[in-house]
Amino acid sequence: MNYKTDPEWGVTINKLSGGGVDHVLDIGGGTTLANSVDAARIGGHISLIGILGGFTAELMLPKLFTKQIRMTGLSVGSVEMQNAMVRSINISGIRPVIDRSFSLEELGAAFRYQETGKHFGKIVIAY
Repeated sequence: MNYKTDPEWGVTINKLSGGGVDHVLDIGGGTTLANSVDAARIGGHISLIGILGGFTAELMLPKLFTKQIRMTGLSVGSVEMQNAMVRSINISGIRPVIDRSFSLEELGAAFRYQETGKHFGKIVIAY
């Protein structure tokens, strides 16, 4: 689901899945949490991974209680955890969406591009 073309993607996912999904991975925090709650099924789980969107989320406590959603906050782990994740990604075949690559010399331009919010997917710094 593309959050830029569907600002209410949580409702859309809920409808397309026939009542919500089991597990939502949310990396946006304040800017995406409401949609993540809408996308989750009753009894679903949201993994809140970081807070790229800041701490501005208004938790919809009544909806969290009604849907009996479990939420877990995750932060950056150890090197061993990172290596285990990379192994899992390699085995599963998951591939990230890469919007644009920059050389290390273009690091400033990469940050300016990120600030525009026009990217969809990852911004890569190649060295």
